[in-house]
Parts: sequence; structure tokens; C-alpha cells
Amino acid sequence: MAHGIPLPPGAADPVAVVGMAVRLPGAGTPDAFWRNLRAGVESVSTFTDDEMTASGLSPAALADPARVRARPVIDGPELFDAAFFGYSPGEAAATDPQHRLFLECAWEALESAGYDPRGFGTADAVSVYAGTGPDSYFLHHLHPHQAAAGPGAGPFQNLLGNSGDFLASRVSFKLDLTGPSVTVQAGCSTSLVAVHLAVQSLLGGESDLALAGGATVYFPQRAGYVYREGGVNSPDGHCRAFDADAAGTTPGDGVAVLALRRLSDALAAGDPVLGLIRGTAVNNDGAAKAGFTAPAVDPQSDVAAEALAVAGFDPADIDYVEAHGTGTPMGDALEITALTEGYAGAPVGSCRLGTAKPNVGDTWAAAGAVGLVKVLLALEHQELPPVINHTAPNPAIDFAASPFRLNTEVTPWKRGDRPRRAAVHTFGIGGTNVHVVLEEAPEVAVSASGFGTAREPDGWHVLPLSARTDTALRAQAARLAAHLEQRPGLPLDAVAHTLLTGRARFARRAVVLARGRT
Repeated sequence: MAHGIPLPPGAADPVAVVGMAVRLPGAGTPDAFWRNLRAGVESVSTFTDDEMTASGLSPAALADPARVRARPVIDGPELFDAAFFGYSPGEAAATDPQHRLFLECAWEALESAGYDPRGFGTADAVSVYAGTGPDSYFLHHLHPHQAAAGPGAGPFQNLLGNSGDFLASRVSFKLDLTGPSVTVQAGCSTSLVAVHLAVQSLLGGESDLALAGGATVYFPQRAGYVYREGGVNSPDGHCRAFDADAAGTTPGDGVAVLALRRLSDALAAGDPVLGLIRGTAVNNDGAAKAGFTAPAVDPQSDVAAEALAVAGFDPADIDYVEAHGTGTPMGDALEITALTEGYAGAPVGSCRLGTAKPNVGDTWAAAGAVGLVKVLLALEHQELPPVINHTAPNPAIDFAASPFRLNTEVTPWKRGDRPRRAAVHTFGIGGTNVHVVLEEAPEVAVSASGFGTAREPDGWHVLPLSARTDTALRAQAARLAAHLEQRPGLPLDAVAHTLLTGRARFARRAVVLARGRT
């Protein structure tokens, strides 16, 4: 971190995103996610009979012609360093991997912001707002074996380890965070609602720093899913959002966590500012729709217009919208109709449109935060990644009369005369709609955090590393090397300062003496 810079007098104090972490199909870090997005990678795994049998499928289920043998999955959801977080083996085994992965990502998000995750105590009110997907781990792995549960397990421990009620508070307990700790459950809207609540908590002075996001991991992992005609899922494992051949989404695994702070505090502390949240809005469809699971147009358009009003922006100010993009013909058409109404007045074709669902699937509780991470990465890299699996527009969507055009190729998104701005839109079963309006970080914040600068500090710098084991220490050194290689403009003095003051200290240690990049 660099030295802090005060907010100019009279300037608005929006919420800054200062850190983030993800676990996604084919990507364990934001950098890996960006590489996949830019390259148009579809991170869908296909499963063999042996894999599906090992996942517990019966011969009859395996032979079901409606069984789709593909799905976006994350690597190693069963892996967890229990001792690192103070879990006993029994407690870890009884805890849903959604909870475990969210805890890991919470740690990483705070580290990416330059903070020791165990260094807050009561000095700052750090809050957690988050939610998870279905309790499939309990249903498929724990419930059938409760009678044979070993030490540290059992019905009550299973409740503590799997109920969404305890997702956020477990993070607060393990990391000693004393701000509000609230679990959010709103289907696919969950993590973006969590962001909205975190923003409100920061703006209201209730929190000094906030973690927001969601986690979804489906079990059994490598068993595919069953397609039902007229349902939301794709018949072939591919999501084709806004496309003429769209036939449904794919259930994907994912975890995304964002660290948020008031911009004035972030600048004063020299935090990295990845982007600004200028406006958020949440509403619900109510009963004015075809059914409980159906989306509605007017509430979606209303929530978009409200978020723009909160941000103080006109529709024409927005360069890009990361859409929900379910890949269902009706859902996609209704979403574009709603967004077109919410962005009334913007010139036809002036705003590019995208969605990450064809890349990583519908990550349920994590979906909105995944979209937010995608936009922040696009701001950092000054490019918009392509929408994949697209051949022709859905004929039910009139793009010719809409402000939106699908971004089907890598598109430059350079800094210009005015700040670059984007929005993330999502909705979920049950009718909760969310719209979040973003703006690029101000130049002063980018310079303070070292992003985009070319200066190289003089003199030698000590880059300290520590971990609990030698293996972890070597892995940490490799990650640091990759991080520096991917960001040649990041000054070594800022890196050294963060490693010294913003990391927990463990028994196994190493240092690198550096005066340059070679």
C-alpha cells in the first residue's frame, strides 16, 4: 500500500471495492478468471460413466436419457486446511464446502485489500453479508450417514456446519470481525443483495469495512443434472444467453467475495481501489407476474432506473451492463425489455451488454458478485471480454430498438474524458431484483495503489513471506512472482509495505531482496 491520499473537499464519498477473491470453474483467482473470460473459455466439465457412478448415481439414473453429463464445477471443493482456521477434522468434515470456501475467499479478499485478516479485533467494525446455494452437501453426504457419524459430528454439528444461518457469523468468529454479520438468501440475487446491504452499512456508518458475496457448490459434484423440457436448465450443458438457440442455463459452482470500504477511508489508508459503487437498488416483483418462478418486466426496469437515480447518472452515462443472462428464451427477452425501459433515453446501441453465465454457468448465490468481479476486471484491464456461445440474437429481443448491443468480441474500454461506468443486473426465483452501478476508480486512487504506474522505486526492498508449512511457503512465493509478472507497473515499495503490514505472520518464513524486476 502507498501513503494515504485524502478525498478532495466537497467530493462525494462513494463505496470503493478494495479487494476480491473467487473460486470458479477453471479459475481459482480473479486473474485466472480474467484470462478465461478474455479468451472466451467455456469452463464446462463432461463426466464419464465411472465418475458419475463414483458420485453415487444408480444404474437407472445413469441410463436416464434426460441426464446431462456436463456441468461447470470447481476444482477440489473437498480440500480444506482445517488446522489453518482452527477446525478439528470432525468439525471440518461436517461443514458444508460452501461455508469453507467462502471463509477461504473472505481471507483472500482481505489480503488482496492489503489487510491481515486476523488483525482487526475491535479496532474496526468489519461486517459480513453473504449467502449460499442449496444444502446439497448435507443431503447427499451427511444426512445418509448420520447414524455412523464419528467424533465431532452429529445432528447439531451438522446444523451448525450446513445451515446458511451461520455462514456469515462463522467468518466473523474465525477472523474476529465485530461488525454486523448477516446471512442473505435471495436465490440468484443473493450476493448482489449482500453487496447492497454492505454498501448501506458502510454509508450509514455501521461498518468501517465490509465483506460481501456468496457461495454455491452443488453435490454430487460430477453427476451432471437432469434436463426437463420447459425448465430453466440447458438440454446439453451449454448456456447460450441472448442467442437464437438459447434453451436454458447450466448449474455452476462458484464463490465470490468483495471487500468494500468508504472511498475516503480507502484513500486515507492507501488501499487499492478497484472501482467505485455509485448506486444500488433492490426490489421485488410482488404478485404481478405469471408465477412464483417467472421474471417480470416492470420491477426490473424500476430497479435499474432507481439505481441510476441513486448514482446520479443518466442512462446514456453507462458504457456496459453485465446482465443476468439466464439463457432461457423468455427470461432473456424479458430482461432486455426491462433494461431497455430502465435505460430509456440512452441512444440505440450505445451500451454494450454481456454475461458470464455461458463461461461459468449459473452460480446461484454467487452469480451477482461474479458479475461484479467481471466488471472490475474489465475496468482494470481496459477491455470488455466477449459473450461466448453466440451465433444469432434471440428473435424475441429487439436489439434494433434497444440501447444495448451484445459484446461478442474483445473490445477496448480505455480511460477517456469522463469516467468509465457500468452496471450489474440480476434477478432470482422469488422475484428479488438488484441493480448496481459502478464507476472506475479515480486517477488519484489508481496512482496511490500503484496500478497503471510505471515508476520503479530506487534502492533495495525486502519482500517478506510466511506460511504454516514449507509447501505453503513455496506456493505463496510462486503466487507472488506470478502477481508481479502480471502487473509490471506495481511498485516494489508498495508490495514490500503490504507484505510487511498487511499479512498474518506464521512460523515458516522467507524473504526476497529485490531492487528490480530481474
